[in-house]
Amino acid sequence: MKVLVFCAAVLTGTVVHAQSKKELQAEVTKLKAEITELKKPKDVELTDKHKKASYGLGVLMATNIKTQGADSLDVEAINIAFRDVFQGKALKIEKQEALTIVQEYMQAAMERKTAVLKAEGQSFLEGNKTKPGVVTTASGLQYKVITAGKGKAPVATSNVTVHYTGKLLDGTVFDSSVERGEPASFGVSDVIGGWTEALQLMHEGDKWELYIPSDLAYGERGAGGQIPPFATLVFEVELIKVN
Repeated sequence: MKVLVFCAAVLTGTVVHAQSKKELQAEVTKLKAEITELKKPKDVELTDKHKKASYGLGVLMATNIKTQGADSLDVEAINIAFRDVFQGKALKIEKQEALTIVQEYMQAAMERKTAVLKAEGQSFLEGNKTKPGVVTTASGLQYKVITAGKGKAPVATSNVTVHYTGKLLDGTVFDSSVERGEPASFGVSDVIGGWTEALQLMHEGDKWELYIPSDLAYGERGAGGQIPPFATLVFEVELIKVN
């Protein structure tokens, strides 16, 4: 009889333990799901002018920072810093120290981005110069004739009318007279070095594709927020008229 009671007790304990373990696992699964949900970025509904202005400011700031190469910043840390400042909380890093840290970080980020752009440009030009029809000049300018014209050839003091489309190596169009539907006129010597050199090799009616190294384009400065420093540029240029 005692043996039967003992066995029953053991069996009951095992069932309770199994049930408790199952409940515990269910609770853990539920907690994990809640944590995952909390980690999801919260969306914002732009229901009034304050929220719209706040979101707009975030867009402008983030775009500016990202274009400078700082695309690996911790967004959550930025949000907390905004909260601490706006709510008057004690800052984890004081303003002066923050200025030094950010300057050093942004400088390093820009140097990394610059190194990548330089390497991409050099790699592109090295491979491109071996392609059929591509001519490389002594300066490093590369071009390919799409359509050959027979008109006048400009000189450094000429004014010309052209149609053009300018792209980055990834295909991003940063400027295009073709898209605007109106050709551009300017002095041959009033543009970037790669253009000045190429135009004096062209004739009216020519349509060329130019591959311009950064040192014959905008160099370390870049241009207009659309052309990053040390960018190799690709232009399709049609010389319409020597004025």
